[in-house]
Amino acid sequence: MVNDLVLLAGTAHPELAGKISAYIGVPLANMEVWKFANDNTFCKINENIRKRDVFVIQPTCRPVNDTIMELLIIMDACKRASADSITAVVPYYGYARSDKKDQPRVPITAKLVADIISEAGADRIICMDLHAEAIQGFFNIPVDHLYSMPIFIEYLKDHDPRNMVIVSPDAGGVARARAYAKRLGADLAIIDKRRVGNNDNAEVLHVIGEVKDKSCVLVDDIIDTAGSITKAAAILMDRGARKVRALAAHAELSDPARERLLKSAISEVVVADTIPIPPDKMIDKIKVLSVAPILGETIKRIHKGDSVSSLFV
Repeated sequence: MVNDLVLLAGTAHPELAGKISAYIGVPLANMEVWKFANDNTFCKINENIRKRDVFVIQPTCRPVNDTIMELLIIMDACKRASADSITAVVPYYGYARSDKKDQPRVPITAKLVADIISEAGADRIICMDLHAEAIQGFFNIPVDHLYSMPIFIEYLKDHDPRNMVIVSPDAGGVARARAYAKRLGADLAIIDKRRVGNNDNAEVLHVIGEVKDKSCVLVDDIIDTAGSITKAAAILMDRGARKVRALAAHAELSDPARERLLKSAISEVVVADTIPIPPDKMIDKIKVLSVAPILGETIKRIHKGDSVSSLFV
């Protein structure tokens, strides 16, 4: 029953939580979250959640360490309040790019955070567009890995589908780009690049595929400093592309992303609302699509015991 479903929202993204609440038709439960003078986080749930299915909505975005800690504290409160089940709804999973030991004496932080979330009391986690599919295996609890692709596909179908080519900005994103191309009946291109060191500098080598006179759509999971994607757009235009758009699930937009996007050859940046975008980071080029219906429908299906995978068939 819907009455047994409880939605709790951390402070990371109240706007998205409100949209999910509206979609499901269940109000957000009354909860207070604040910090003491010594910077310690505290929460108090002001409703009875005993023997109920609780969903805690909290993307672990900037400030990453604070939002992760807040999620853990809320889940601990739920566990001690005898919730029947606790699902962490994490549209954006912080530390996802630290998913392997690619240098000597470095951590695998994505695995560490997965262990902490499980230990804090989560029975299940809902994530969106993980940086690597393998991160699902870092958890010892069920993972529902969702994709923002359906909302992007519908948007692209309605906006200039002529002569469209889907472009992966690197070799690692080919599977993602191929999935878009298949569903849109579009061509596929790949930008071959070599990343240098631990900074955001990347050396673009060449384009694999035909982009001349095409409407190119760069598809990625995250736009962080926007260095790679703006360089990719420049080389596509140099190769004769008619126009270039960028598409990504997560808009981190770390400095100097705003300035790079403004100056770039990209005509439109389409992102999901997994992360709140501060007003000072917004520019006219950015179009935000909401994933609230996908998250809301997933929460409803998990609560009812229905299939989630059928959403993405």
